[in-house]
Amino acid sequence: MTYLIESISNPELETKLKNKINLKTKPIGALGELERIAFQIGCIQQTENPKIENPTIVIFAGDHGIATKGEVNPFPQEVTSQMVYNFVNGGAAINIFSNTNNLNLKIVDAGVNHKFPEDLDIINAKIDFGTKNYQDTPAMTLEQCNKAFNKSGDIISKLKKEGTNTIGFGEMGISNTSSATLLMAYFTEMPISACVGSGTGLNSEGISKKQHILSEVYNKYNPQNATEAMCTFGGFEIAMLTGAILKAVELKMVVIIDGFIVTAALLTALSINPNVLEYCIFAHNSNEKGHTKMLEFLNAKPLLSLDLRLGEGTGAALAIPLIQASVNFLNDMASFDTAGVSGETKD
Repeated sequence: MTYLIESISNPELETKLKNKINLKTKPIGALGELERIAFQIGCIQQTENPKIENPTIVIFAGDHGIATKGEVNPFPQEVTSQMVYNFVNGGAAINIFSNTNNLNLKIVDAGVNHKFPEDLDIINAKIDFGTKNYQDTPAMTLEQCNKAFNKSGDIISKLKKEGTNTIGFGEMGISNTSSATLLMAYFTEMPISACVGSGTGLNSEGISKKQHILSEVYNKYNPQNATEAMCTFGGFEIAMLTGAILKAVELKMVVIIDGFIVTAALLTALSINPNVLEYCIFAHNSNEKGHTKMLEFLNAKPLLSLDLRLGEGTGAALAIPLIQASVNFLNDMASFDTAGVSGETKD
């Protein structure tokens, strides 16, 4: 599958953006990371006057075969479908944060092991009723994986046509930290022991057991590329996240990366097309053990560090006001000339 993803590099525009930022009524660099974000968004949108339009959080939900055994997850698989209903009813953290920051919220059934009512306010993109247990067999077929990529791409294309140019991603799926751990180990070549964490709340004994199980799974297979790795270790929601990231970047949208699971999907997308990274803003540093190492591997600078490990896109939702503020200062803050303020003196 090919995605037409262009680099955002444009030396002439970059010089104009740097000058515009530096001539605002402040010392050079005084707005720190907001200056970096404003510059990046200007480059993504190829303009000196970027805009954040109709920002949207999309949550992909899916179930994992390994969860049925309950060996790597303290919560039962049924929690995935229960949380989808909670999202629809407005009771989850992501609902609160989306409402607080005036964000659109879309819920996608990527592969939950539950038959939802047809009139439920979600996007039905179900690939299957959960993946297979990768302790026994690869999680999904190549056909299912490509179908997940395509379906999520169609969702993003529709949002773009409806006016969204900034998109944050979230997920829901009991045991999806296990899939993310396996994908992290594959793409970073770090040992499972460096990648595995507590997920939804395992104690030290549970983490040790999870590490042992995932090490056995990892050593069982030898995927040859990113798509094979997703077929082997992934979840339908993580495959859809990967396809969604790739399509959003192809459409030159600003992409806000949430926590551990979404970053695992990003690692997959990067292996397919390395230009993806230029379009991504990292919302936060999750409290899930492997996420800090993922960010270091990517040389990424997250905006927030709040010890979050909930998922759902909560970090992305909290970061969007800062991203909006970076664009607003670039567009609306006075320059030294327009404000009649003296700039820095030169020796």
